[in-house]
Amino acid sequence: MKKTLNLLLSAILVVTSFVGLGNVATADGHGFPSKPIEVVTHAGLGGGTDTTARMLLIRTRKNLKNNAYITPKKGDSGNKAMAYVKSKPRDGHTVLAITPTHLFRMARGEAALTIDDFVGVARTTVDPIVIFVNAKSPYKTIEDLIKAGQKSPIKYGGTNVGSVDHISGLIFAREAKTKIAFVPFEGGGAIMTSLVGNQIEAAGLNLDEGKDQLDAGELRVLAVMSDERMSALPDTPTLKEKGINASFATVRGVVVLKGTPQKTIDTLEKGFLKAMKHPVYQNYLQGAGLDASSVAGSKAWDAEIKSIYKEARAALVSLGLAK
Repeated sequence: MKKTLNLLLSAILVVTSFVGLGNVATADGHGFPSKPIEVVTHAGLGGGTDTTARMLLIRTRKNLKNNAYITPKKGDSGNKAMAYVKSKPRDGHTVLAITPTHLFRMARGEAALTIDDFVGVARTTVDPIVIFVNAKSPYKTIEDLIKAGQKSPIKYGGTNVGSVDHISGLIFAREAKTKIAFVPFEGGGAIMTSLVGNQIEAAGLNLDEGKDQLDAGELRVLAVMSDERMSALPDTPTLKEKGINASFATVRGVVVLKGTPQKTIDTLEKGFLKAMKHPVYQNYLQGAGLDASSVAGSKAWDAEIKSIYKEARAALVSLGLAK
């Protein structure tokens, strides 16, 4: 599925022109959008956040009757993306693709934005963290990995220091009474290459980021960081089943700066939700081992963001990474 998806994404990358209606947005949001929508991401090409954003925009362009494109601002645990969005007008034409990585950065008090600076528009995925190892690894079970880490820290890959991959790995190690040495990367593609090449021993990522390699027999999945088993991995245990209190997911969605006209937020929400109901996006979710419950509207998403932030703050304090 993902090889086909990659071909589709390659085609999407060259779609840079779409003729809008030429209308002009007013201060109260009437006439929106009056120009292309810019969606800002913090992740590398091919990672879960990048792929999700691109799949979202396939039908959003049609729904909003204007072009929509991705602007990647990689690095600094999402802060480059946040600083860029903060510099833009509050008119809805610049949208931030947000994940727990951004919220962890805010919870440390080191971000260009605060939790009160933006409004949730729509949630796009709830994607559990999956622990991968090389298929030829001596670690056949999660217990094997834990025991090995108790003797010598496991080289454990993830995206960016301070990301959900990083924090979830630290919580897993603490709760399992083992040790990891976190190795940061800019995107899921680079992590998978390093894992297949035996440069790292394990990685915490989303299923879709390693599905090609898993299907090719190059990787093995040891556990899922969720309360319930994934339908796409019915034989893979959760950490909860193993008595390890470490449930984490990459919850993705889109936000705009507070002060954006409500009518504009409503228009964006409607366009995004309609795009995510389309078979193109629903098929993407299914191929990633997810389902329609990943999608949520503005009110629910905005409340969830604040809840995740609160939990992130508590997790960081417990790890000694925030005061």
